[in-house]
Amino acid sequence: MSVIETPAVHHRSGGASDHHRHPSKRKFDDGEDEELSDLVSVRMKKEEAVNSWSELRSHLQFFVRMMSGGNTIVMQAYPDDSVKSIHERIQSMKGIPVFEQRLIYRGKQLQWEQTLAECSIQNDANLQLVGRMRSTEHPQAWQVINDMVSLVYRLCRGETVRDALKTIKGLIASYLNMTPRIDSDSASGYFQIFMSSNAPEVLVMLYMSPFAGNKDCADSSVRHFLSSCCNTLCKALHGQCARVVLEFCKLLRRVGYQDPLYLYCRSTFGSLLETAGVSYAGSDNGKGMILIQDIFPFVRELARSLLRDLDLSMESPSAAGLLLNDVGDFTAFLIPLRTGIMELQAIKDSMPQDKRHKDLLLAEEIGHLHRLYIDLLNKIEQCLQKMEQSLAGQEIAEGDNVCPAWSHYLTILKELNKISKLYDGAEEKLWSVLTRQRSVLCQLIVRYAKRTDEHQWILEHRCVTNFESRRHLAMMMFPEVKEDYEELHEMLIDRSQLLAESFEYIARAEPESLHAGLFMEFKNEEATGPGVLREWFLLVCQAIFNPQNALFVACPNDRRRFFPNPASKVHPLHLEYFSFAGRIIALALMHRVQVGIVFDRVFFLQLAGNYITLEDIRDADPCLYTSLKQILEMDSDFVDSDELGLTFVREVEELGHRKVVELCPDGKTLVVNSKNREKYVDLLIQDRFVTSISEQVSHFAKGFADILSNSKLQQYFFQSLQLEDLDWMLHGSEDTISVEDWKTHTEYNGYKETDIQISWFWEQIVGRMTAEQRKVLLFFWTSVKYLPVEGFRGLASRLYIYRSHEPGDRLPSSHTCFYRLCFPAYSSMAVMQDRLDVITQEHIGCSFGTW
Repeated sequence: MSVIETPAVHHRSGGASDHHRHPSKRKFDDGEDEELSDLVSVRMKKEEAVNSWSELRSHLQFFVRMMSGGNTIVMQAYPDDSVKSIHERIQSMKGIPVFEQRLIYRGKQLQWEQTLAECSIQNDANLQLVGRMRSTEHPQAWQVINDMVSLVYRLCRGETVRDALKTIKGLIASYLNMTPRIDSDSASGYFQIFMSSNAPEVLVMLYMSPFAGNKDCADSSVRHFLSSCCNTLCKALHGQCARVVLEFCKLLRRVGYQDPLYLYCRSTFGSLLETAGVSYAGSDNGKGMILIQDIFPFVRELARSLLRDLDLSMESPSAAGLLLNDVGDFTAFLIPLRTGIMELQAIKDSMPQDKRHKDLLLAEEIGHLHRLYIDLLNKIEQCLQKMEQSLAGQEIAEGDNVCPAWSHYLTILKELNKISKLYDGAEEKLWSVLTRQRSVLCQLIVRYAKRTDEHQWILEHRCVTNFESRRHLAMMMFPEVKEDYEELHEMLIDRSQLLAESFEYIARAEPESLHAGLFMEFKNEEATGPGVLREWFLLVCQAIFNPQNALFVACPNDRRRFFPNPASKVHPLHLEYFSFAGRIIALALMHRVQVGIVFDRVFFLQLAGNYITLEDIRDADPCLYTSLKQILEMDSDFVDSDELGLTFVREVEELGHRKVVELCPDGKTLVVNSKNREKYVDLLIQDRFVTSISEQVSHFAKGFADILSNSKLQQYFFQSLQLEDLDWMLHGSEDTISVEDWKTHTEYNGYKETDIQISWFWEQIVGRMTAEQRKVLLFFWTSVKYLPVEGFRGLASRLYIYRSHEPGDRLPSSHTCFYRLCFPAYSSMAVMQDRLDVITQEHIGCSFGTW
């Protein structure tokens, strides 16, 4: 074979052009499903390539540009000559040791074991000779990867290699140990080595190899490499790693969309995108850059899978597993795609009109995403309709998992909500669907919404929810109460020092110690457990909101409603007590105890961060409300006549003294007239109901936030509810206790429903009690004074009547933790009436339970 040294600049011959690629190297578009189905194995392609080259010509001529000196040599060889033989010829000519050489063609290193035909070397091709070891950056990494690639080639040729998988995993571990763990720039060279050495291609070739054991070996090797990258490399390097995983995905996609290794690589790629922290809006594919064009084929593919999964979910519960995987991957890929689209839109909007390019916005991909959005929205509406038909007539129950696949519908809807923000009119379509399907959406929320989910997108549109669903989502903001007593915050409290000792236990505790829940015991009493805890909540809330303690003021027209007392500073620790009050109310909500206390609108709105208007003060101060409303409605001439004698001030009584507070600078001299009366009314309201209690509200909000799983959700908690929702959660039902409902939710032990004592109890005694007596009896029985808004159905347990074996004149007893009422078989209704009269008239709420 002749070797001719020529100048560095040469003219290409008229032979096969450099851009003609061998069939085995053809790049398929991600959407070419029809062509993908016709692909055969890489091995068959390579064999076909060798035959094709042999038939076309007997010799190849190609150019090798030297690594130094700028000279180029022209070489001739046969297509079936090995790359190693070319290295040996270069050594004989130039004296460069083989182990210091590596040949690069189209950005990829040629492996010694490959033939020129397998490398798709074209006639007149340009190869580059660069340093392989000592003259190359990261020579050890090159050596390790070359050793791995050589071993894989041997396996692909059918050779038996002892401990092949263990050796490959060891080489991968060595390679990753060399890769810098923090510096992205330094690490990029190592990842480029992995790509340039054809490592992804040869591992996929091994995966497709027909020889026994090769597929499993490749599968384990690829999974080991990817899991090691994810687990050992810092997040700053995930962008670099993602480029390698993307290459695996592109190669494995040709094997099949449902191939297990492809699905694993796709899922890994998606998870890396979530944590990569790189920009996705670049106009070219720079180092470590992932482009929308790279991501979109996966989104399109996953959307098609989701449509199929949703169809299955309407017919088969087995679709839950498919939905779980596809929804997770779909969400992961949408994050960078949406980010890229928004960034590209921002770039376009900042450009002059005449310089905007259509391709900048990737119009085809963005338009296709919109079509996918419409398809998925239509499909999910069909699923909700089917779900509603299946649940017709069933009661809502938290955690009732009728069909596991349904649990993924909310996640899909959340992603559709995010996509909808990219397109004009898309949000309206989504919320129109959810408004039509409001009933089943609320059931979906109550059954499947979890603490680990993000629900703000739903609560921003409260019109598609009801009380049960809003309450469920609000309760998800609290930690879950534990049942393990060792994790609970323990309290031992003297009834005579209830408020002071409760303050010490709750206000002085670290917030985290309260998140598991509370264990309560009164001094010198045997009773413990949930019943005693419910009683404590009622008693301590009565003390906190007792007007005599000067912390809160009751509304004149509704003594159940309270707002902070502007004069609370008479108590030296009043701000600490407001923090304590915030914690108590949050803990009562967390433990689902109705305490009979509700907030006035001005207090509720301030906790939600909302502005206070005239209509909001109607209950807090009816007299002031009426006066201000009259000022606004008075004839303008009368107001301007100064007959009212008003200036921009208000009088405040503080610690027995009255003082004048200016509502604005120089308020004493600013007369109220028809033009400024609206401003006067607003300033007066803000000073009276906002400024004067801002510290108290702030400390209450801080205490409430301490109990939430995330303290930053405090305002959002109140924004997600209507005032009536919080009323029902804190106070419970305002209806008179229904004896029939009570009876329906009661079971018996030792008695039968037909026993004469049970008949006396319900029909002759409880049925004739006053509303207040029924409350006292219920409290004695359960430590529940205020029923949930659902009535007895909303309690944590059914109620029980037990037959005790004590003498027939003994008083009833109760085990409030278990909702048990115990009484003996009284000999007559008169005796039973007498014994129950004692309970309902003289019971003082203490020392009645045993558990």
